[in-house]
Amino acid sequence: MTTTVPSKSAISVLPSKKTPIIFSVLAVIVLVSFGLLGNSQTASFSLSSAGDAFSLPDLVFPGRASNIVIGVLLAALAAYSWMLRSKGRVLPVWSVAVGAVLFVLAFLIWVVSGANINSISLASLLAGGVVLAVPLVFGSLSGVLSERSGVVNIAIEGQLLGGAFTAAIVASVTQNAFAGLIAAGLAGAVVSLVLALFSIKYLVNQIIVGVVLNVLVSGITGFLFTTVMQEDPQLYNSPVHLPTIAIPGLSAIPVIGPILFKQSVIGYLMYIAVFLVWFGLYKTRWGLRVRAVGEHPKAADTLGIKVNRTRFWNVTLGGIVAGIGGSFFTLVAIDSFTKEISGGRGFIALAAVIFGRWNPIGAFAAALLFGFADNLQVMLTIIGTPVPSQFMAMMPYLVTIFAVAGLVGRSRGPAAVGDPYVKE
Repeated sequence: MTTTVPSKSAISVLPSKKTPIIFSVLAVIVLVSFGLLGNSQTASFSLSSAGDAFSLPDLVFPGRASNIVIGVLLAALAAYSWMLRSKGRVLPVWSVAVGAVLFVLAFLIWVVSGANINSISLASLLAGGVVLAVPLVFGSLSGVLSERSGVVNIAIEGQLLGGAFTAAIVASVTQNAFAGLIAAGLAGAVVSLVLALFSIKYLVNQIIVGVVLNVLVSGITGFLFTTVMQEDPQLYNSPVHLPTIAIPGLSAIPVIGPILFKQSVIGYLMYIAVFLVWFGLYKTRWGLRVRAVGEHPKAADTLGIKVNRTRFWNVTLGGIVAGIGGSFFTLVAIDSFTKEISGGRGFIALAAVIFGRWNPIGAFAAALLFGFADNLQVMLTIIGTPVPSQFMAMMPYLVTIFAVAGLVGRSRGPAAVGDPYVKE
């Protein structure tokens, strides 16, 4: 008797259980912890701020009742996810987005309703999140530019830190913020040139070079901060700030006005940079060559594309972008440079690259998510939340870990990223 073994194509492969399980866990957390065991006081969210052209009504939610309703909705979404999986279908992207928004809303209601101050400005939360995301966006764009060409850029942290230091000292000495901005880009380029030189020309492991560069830049800036800046802070560490430019009329629109039309020069450059990198990578011949080099360098070489030259200049361009992002710390955010001012945001930017699937738009959205989490922990600490302050300080990094580990799925980078190319 002959036994027929079904082929792989004939076997029905069900989608992963990860998404249904995540939604089920979130539903239980919201329904029980945030709802049944939550606070009965109301949580108020204001949508308008001072200077808006018109006012929007506040959003008011009764704590316990609202979260019970949201918990039921998440439970329904989890059941829908399990049903689709049983039929061999994947949950639509819009459903995942709705579930994420519902959980964030439930968390905000739970925290604000139990805080000393039961009100929070949603407009300020969103606008502040965008501001804090600025260096993350520039860092993630640097990662996209480098890794799309096949070079792993672990040195984003060093590029941000070098840009921040150089911007501070140049803007202080020249009393010109724009000179500091240009110098920051050049500093980021220097760091990336070292990365490109060792990883592309001398074939040193790209991850090791990136880690060493981060430590090197941290040591150099820390040494110069102590020996130069602190000796005469008025001359070397009092940078002039870039102006905040408000577009008349548009900046007074509630919620979106401050986000889009009331930014520093670097804030506007952020939006321009995201568009230019996306357009360059996906709509130009240069972008096609870059992506070809990152996916299949040997095939690109046979077509006449200079693989290592393309990688070299892409890494350098990424360094310039990251350096400009680093200038945000000293030309916009605070009044002077301090040791380790970048605070590990280069690594969060690297996570945004992965979370955004090596796409400029995706990396931009991921950076905004992490910036929102960063600003959220600041605002919740101010209103006196019952959540321990240590947990609030960890929030941006926890969001980064869960986003990359749990929500990305099987994210695939460029096929040749991290592989040096030697022409035969």
